[in-house]
Amino acid sequence: MKIIYEDENVQVLDKPAGVNSDDFEKRAHRLDKDTSGVFLIAKNDKTLEFLQKQFQDREVKKKYIALVVGSLKNTEGTIETLLGRSPGDRRKQKVFLPHDPQAEDKRSAITKYKVLQRFEKYDLIEVEPLTGRKHQIRAHMAYLGHPIAGDKLYGFKNQPLPKGLNRQFLHAKYLEIKIPDGQIKKFESELSDDLNLCLKQLKQI
Repeated sequence: MKIIYEDENVQVLDKPAGVNSDDFEKRAHRLDKDTSGVFLIAKNDKTLEFLQKQFQDREVKKKYIALVVGSLKNTEGTIETLLGRSPGDRRKQKVFLPHDPQAEDKRSAITKYKVLQRFEKYDLIEVEPLTGRKHQIRAHMAYLGHPIAGDKLYGFKNQPLPKGLNRQFLHAKYLEIKIPDGQIKKFESELSDDLNLCLKQLKQI
């Protein structure tokens, strides 16, 4: 894995798809196995606590690039729901609305998005999760009726699949966080080759 940044306390990696972030003992946050991009690891317990507190307090700025199926009604928007484990499929997160009787212990999830480019059957979007729930972006986009292209878990039956795409089109492109020496650092990852290749083959509108 390519190292984006490293000092005595942190290591920032450019994670490829297929690598399980849970395999890293001191990961400061989680990226789904098939999501590529900026991935932050602490080198000691004190740093881990320092970084994780910022994620919990919503002080970390994160941006992702995603390709979603279909054409979003609005060019930008905010999705705000509750999120919790799906009773029907334990692997998935399910969206709950506040008045839902099952929503009692569910956690708030907020996602901002904006359309960057429209294609014939897809929209390329920038996504900013303001909370850090498991599968948040994937569950929220599916809730809007526009699941992420190539997402086998949250995708709809018979949804179109871009040629050559072998995973979900989700990439962690930007992370802004304070590191233990007091500096606020910004880390970026370019879109990976497989996703770039996929975009080149799509027909623009």
